[in-house]
Amino acid sequence: MPKHIVILSSLDTKGEEAKVLKDLIESQGFKTILMDTSIGGEPTVQPDISSEEVARLGGGNIRDMRTSRNTGQITPIMIKGASIKVQELLANGLLDGIIAFGGASNTTSATSVMKALPFGVPKLMVSSTASMPAYAAKYIGTKDITMMHSVVDISGINELTKAVLESAAGGICGMAAASGGPVKPVSTSSLIALSTFKFAEECGQHAMGLLEKKGYKVIPFHAQGIGDSAMEDLIEQGLFQGVLDLVPAGVMEELLGGNRAAGPHRLEAAGRVGIPQVVAPCGLDMLSCGPLGRKEAGDPLWTNLRLAERKIFIPDEFRVQVRTTGDEVCKVAEVVARKLNASNGPVKFFVPTRGWSSLSTEGGDLYEPLTDALFAPALRKHLRPDIEVAELPMELNSPEFAEALANALDWMIKESSGGC
Repeated sequence: MPKHIVILSSLDTKGEEAKVLKDLIESQGFKTILMDTSIGGEPTVQPDISSEEVARLGGGNIRDMRTSRNTGQITPIMIKGASIKVQELLANGLLDGIIAFGGASNTTSATSVMKALPFGVPKLMVSSTASMPAYAAKYIGTKDITMMHSVVDISGINELTKAVLESAAGGICGMAAASGGPVKPVSTSSLIALSTFKFAEECGQHAMGLLEKKGYKVIPFHAQGIGDSAMEDLIEQGLFQGVLDLVPAGVMEELLGGNRAAGPHRLEAAGRVGIPQVVAPCGLDMLSCGPLGRKEAGDPLWTNLRLAERKIFIPDEFRVQVRTTGDEVCKVAEVVARKLNASNGPVKFFVPTRGWSSLSTEGGDLYEPLTDALFAPALRKHLRPDIEVAELPMELNSPEFAEALANALDWMIKESSGGC
């Protein structure tokens, strides 16, 4: 059976270009489904899925919407409707890849729709704004969306735009041909999610090796805000049997406004899904606040938190870590406890009392054992009584601590599945 590629396009203004893309994809042996997401007027080419249907699924009426100038209210309706439709197509085996093209507005809308599809479904956005850093991060978010910079605006068919569309067609066809579709949870896969970063690298590597010897496959996520947010999304999809959350730093960064902020729902997905999770405090000992120029410019973060008065680690002008205070450590303990208290599955929290990262062990730039010591009592104060907080006289990056984490998670998983 030929695979299906969904093309999202505003066919009132981009009908000619969408038709060329459709023909290019079909010439490679794929079927296409052309979805009209326009709100301005009638399509210039015949869609397979009309803007009327998309609007209706989103709770709107396309005729009323076309007379409105309030795009801020209309666009979300079309995004909602298109998101519902692509999920329906996927469920019916009629979506093996999705592609769209356009400038800032179309890219924002199309990538919002793509985000409704699960990990593993090929998603290609051809955009004239793909190279703009401030935009690209919002377009992609935590999803596996591939961005292709069109360089020129896809407006009309000429030598340049045709070359871009030819490459785009080849790209989505190749992705769809190679893809096995959405990554689905498999009960026998024993996947473990692991959050880690540079200052917990030794612990993460050792724990990963131990868990793999026990028969698990460990998927590491870089805890720099986007990576650990993506981990939360994939946990929600049911891909993992357990979580070793070594670096929940995104919670602290979100609380204080640091560079690694991971959003308001960090450290919540495993609890909602009900899978075992083992948590450690790495990253709660520091705040990412670079580049150094922010200090020199009197950035409010530096001024309000008086960061210049704290212990500081500066590997280069871009990466700057400052020590968190006792008050901040106690505040994040309360936030962490609130999130873990909502868990439907087993939780254990391990605290290494001789340093939470390579920066806060004895001799490290952010070494403050008295500050660290405030965390565990504050955490216990706010946690449910059945959630264990184990304080171990070790450094986080020691093999012994990694072994304690791996063994605990293995035991929790086996107990949850009735294996012991």
